[in-house]
Amino acid sequence: MPPPRETTARSVVVPFQSDAPPAALAPLGGEVPERWRALDRSAHAPHLVAVPDDDGRWRAAALVTARPHTSYLKIVDAVGDVPAAVEAVVAHARHRGLAQVKWEGWTTRPEDAAAAGFTPLRPPPVADGAGPETGYVRWLAGATVTGPPYYGQTTHFTCGAVTALVAHAHRGTLPEAALGRRAELTLWRGATNFPVCEPVGLGVAVRRTWPGSPVRVHLDTDRPVLLDHLTEDEREWRADLQRVSRTEAAETGVPVDARPLSSDEIRRAVGRGEQVLLLVSLTAMQGWDVPHWVLVHGAVPGALVVDDPWAGADRGESWVDAHLLPVADAALEEMSAVSSDPFHGAVVLGRP
Repeated sequence: MPPPRETTARSVVVPFQSDAPPAALAPLGGEVPERWRALDRSAHAPHLVAVPDDDGRWRAAALVTARPHTSYLKIVDAVGDVPAAVEAVVAHARHRGLAQVKWEGWTTRPEDAAAAGFTPLRPPPVADGAGPETGYVRWLAGATVTGPPYYGQTTHFTCGAVTALVAHAHRGTLPEAALGRRAELTLWRGATNFPVCEPVGLGVAVRRTWPGSPVRVHLDTDRPVLLDHLTEDEREWRADLQRVSRTEAAETGVPVDARPLSSDEIRRAVGRGEQVLLLVSLTAMQGWDVPHWVLVHGAVPGALVVDDPWAGADRGESWVDAHLLPVADAALEEMSAVSSDPFHGAVVLGRP
């Protein structure tokens, strides 16, 4: 067994290695621990929170993961004395000063989740088949956020369109039943810079799709953006499209503010009932230097709450990770610096 990383009177915390699980787990197991070994979860710091008996034997354990640089822990499963394991995970999260604990519903009974202080997450209206049908959340920071329905992007490049659709489903200007691939691709086609969505083009597409929705863009550079990976010839015509988007923004009344949004300004915006489509780099959360759109829609003490349309099933992620995802204010502000020559982009949806 690896040496304990943390020990308290109520639990021990050890790293989880899928190819060498601790022997103390075996008496609690069965099929669930075997499923824990089916994926490489190493990118999400998998660890076991275990509750020992007086004789040192484990009577309960939970497999826990989380995206890096976020403010939550996720219980994948708990075995043995499940209430004791969950209580230990919550204490572990509080000790780390985190905002939230989630619990995937693979083997969880709703009554057990409720007894442990968890509330159900709304399952996605369009299931992807990769994640659990149910999930649960317990907020630890003295506030709760309900959030929008969760919808995951169906392509590698439609994150901007999906965040806009989900934002409007959240505010009731788009029926939840309308969330789907057709709506996703339709909005992306109106906003794309081929294949990505840059901030001004996305803001213009949102205004055209929902004329009554107040929209403003924040982009702290005049140069064309999100073109670094392309050849010079490929950059040229996309740069022309971005200049067209600037003209269309002026014509349709979408202001473009040259100031970046700080985390304090984002917190004030969501406090006013606004929503922020925020362009971030995935380097911190996923290890890929890729620009990506997320929706910031809520705030709790110490963290801003986002919905991320991307979840990496091959890493053990599910919609439970990406939905109502708390990120510390400073961490989110750092993520919002995109590209090697950093710029910041956001589309703010004002209250109708």
